[in-house]
Amino acid sequence: MIEVGTQIPPFIVESVPTEPMKTMAFVLRDPNPIHWDESVVRSLGLGEKVINQGPTNQAYIINALINWLGDSTALRSMHVRFRGNVYAEERVEAGGEVTAVDLDASLATCDVWLDGPNGRVISGVAVVVIGS
Repeated sequence: MIEVGTQIPPFIVESVPTEPMKTMAFVLRDPNPIHWDESVVRSLGLGEKVINQGPTNQAYIINALINWLGDSTALRSMHVRFRGNVYAEERVEAGGEVTAVDLDASLATCDVWLDGPNGRVISGVAVVVIGS
């Protein structure tokens, strides 16, 4: 049963892969070289490894919700704040917790997040359909 306090099982990426960043930069039409050129990342003082795209990081949270609910159509809304970077080869963990349940509407509101080795990199709120 889904109730306030229910934990969303974590979705873990043990090592964020580098090569898909180049593909996502192309797909997203993102010309920022921090996603594929380590020398640019270093020259900007942002670290030593390429930086994952924000939408990909947000997708890790969506994957946690889909795995939990078993339904790729259950997500109704998501509002997040990007608080930090995720670098190539880092371990990240997406998760969340139910904060409100509306049984009449079959909806749950959840705090959601993505944590990296240096803390929380995304935080936000998602509304999902439950009990369908």
